[in-house]
Amino acid sequence: MRIKNKRVLICDCEGSMPLEAGKLAKACAAAGADDADGLELNTFLCRAQLGNFQQQVVIRGDEEVIVACTQESPIFEETREDSNPQAVARYTNIRERAGWSEEGADAAPKIAALLAEAALDPPGTTTVSMESEGIALVYGTDEQALEAASQLSGRLNVTVLVSQPDDLIPPRVIDVPIFKGTITAAQGHLGGFGINVDDYAPMLPSARGPIRWEPAKNGAFSECDLILDLSGGAPLFPAHEKRDGYFRPEPGNPAAVQKALFDMADMVGAYDKPRYVKYDGEICAHGRSQKTGCTRCLDVCPASAISPDGDQVSIDPFICGGCGSCHSVCPTGAATYNFPPAGFVYERLQTLLDAYHKAGGADPVLLVHDPHHGDDVIAMMARFGRGLPARVIPFALNEVTQAGLDLFAVAMGYGVGEIRILVPPKRRDELDGLAAQIELSEAMLAGLGYGEGRIALLSADDPDGVEAELWDLAKRDAPAPGAFMPMGGKRSVTMLALRQLHKAAPEPADVLPLPAGAPFGRIEVDTGGCTMCLACVGSCPTGALLENPERPQLSFNQEACVQCGLCQTTCPESVIKLVPELNLSDAARGAVVLNEEPPFCCIRCGKPFGTQSAIEAITEKLTGHSMFAGAGQLERIQMCEDCRVVVQFNAPEDPFKGPPRPAIRTTDDDLREREIEEARAKLLKERAEGKTEH
Repeated sequence: MRIKNKRVLICDCEGSMPLEAGKLAKACAAAGADDADGLELNTFLCRAQLGNFQQQVVIRGDEEVIVACTQESPIFEETREDSNPQAVARYTNIRERAGWSEEGADAAPKIAALLAEAALDPPGTTTVSMESEGIALVYGTDEQALEAASQLSGRLNVTVLVSQPDDLIPPRVIDVPIFKGTITAAQGHLGGFGINVDDYAPMLPSARGPIRWEPAKNGAFSECDLILDLSGGAPLFPAHEKRDGYFRPEPGNPAAVQKALFDMADMVGAYDKPRYVKYDGEICAHGRSQKTGCTRCLDVCPASAISPDGDQVSIDPFICGGCGSCHSVCPTGAATYNFPPAGFVYERLQTLLDAYHKAGGADPVLLVHDPHHGDDVIAMMARFGRGLPARVIPFALNEVTQAGLDLFAVAMGYGVGEIRILVPPKRRDELDGLAAQIELSEAMLAGLGYGEGRIALLSADDPDGVEAELWDLAKRDAPAPGAFMPMGGKRSVTMLALRQLHKAAPEPADVLPLPAGAPFGRIEVDTGGCTMCLACVGSCPTGALLENPERPQLSFNQEACVQCGLCQTTCPESVIKLVPELNLSDAARGAVVLNEEPPFCCIRCGKPFGTQSAIEAITEKLTGHSMFAGAGQLERIQMCEDCRVVVQFNAPEDPFKGPPRPAIRTTDDDLREREIEEARAKLLKERAEGKTEH
């Protein structure tokens, strides 16, 4: 059988899965398989029928092969390497996720859906590179730190830092540098850690008895590639388990300490780390003109990998632990999960659910889980319990905390009846963002008449509890599946899905009130106090607020508003109010006029400029001011920029006018004046001598 030009090999695992070739072929054909009639059901593919796999990779080596088994993938990979290393094989699990279940005989639609999903071509991922030269710091309080450093010294360049040591006995041979001090701050990542140390001092090599120290100082700084923290105190980093290169085993657990030493010993060289988040500052609503708006990603990042950077934010890919909470809460899609890209997640949902419905499945429940804890729980349920119900479709994400309104809306828009999220223990303290997204989604679904409880976390800690919760779910009618294409950014895809849910809703209300902080809504403007300065338009990061270049007019596009509050913060008159709501009517797609007024015309030339309210407000505020007490001073405020300049320089009493400019003198002027003076003096002399008549 082929799916998307890929050969599919299916095995019933020695009959442990109740698979019927005809029934499964029919389901796969309905789901879009290329030649489901050619389905051949193996029964012992990994052993007695291994030749069937070998034949596929040798004879048809130019075609990709999908093997519906993950447990025995090492055997298949070994066979592929020996037979045809150029062949490409993928593996998907239908046994624990579908076949091993009390309802395994009814799981054909789910199996067809899982095979269709497996046939998708995953996109590549971008990475960042970190390099470790093996410079390691062992931080502790007693001899345990010295012992650990001694074990690592043969593989790494180790330094020991002991905090507040008490009668510490030195080793017979000092094979690693030993210092005392207390780390007051730490930053960085694998290959680039920096620490600040107080009470810092080297050991005295000549001390007899316990280690003695040179005079201590504060404010020391050092760098290293790796840190082993055996202090037993508070972690040096938030969400420390995600900080690559930082190891913090429990000092009282020898097995954990030895595992950390084993892992650290080989951490020398270059390491590629996925770039989990893609950031687009152009659509970020964090700030404008040094005013703060949206801080959702900053509020939920457990690793402190996100920091303000002017009007945008900065995401450090070396510190980012990949939880995806920033993607979950980002209202614009500026922070988008990229492992894999969100577009591929939407494509998986569409393929999976479309195949499930076409194969005859109904009322599906989407089980969102991670590929580690989630897969383990599902495997335990299948091996020792009832397995997954036939209508519960597992959907793996790199981290469940990356799920948000966009994923929930798309899944429901494609006909999912309920969503359950299996949270691993390591994420239990990082659920604020996910919980807010569930609350928001539930408010929308309840407002559209779908009822409450459609989306929830699985609270059980063990496989038996998870199994009980899933099997106890009462069947609820799922929304009619839509045919929309998940194209565009996060915001666009979310709105497409919400409009599909509105179209299929039992109670299709056009306007739904939402809780405070929701990234959807409108603004109210007190037009009586608005001077139409349009500062709000310049501050809006999404283009929800618009101006009219032809006349004083303020318009608003509700579908683009993310309720960041920048317009409210920027407004000098404080006349803007945020109203969280979801408007699914067609009117919300276009701009509506919030305020407009005729322009104010220049009292000298009649040219329109400014607005009536703005000019009148300025005139009123400046009336009586000493700088505008002269005749005609206030009238200049009511003139356009051209007339204001003309009147200013034609004023009879210009307050900026200086004394008359002196005439320019030349040498000729001096000579002429000299000649006149000499002639005058001669004339006066002649008169005095009587030689000239008066």
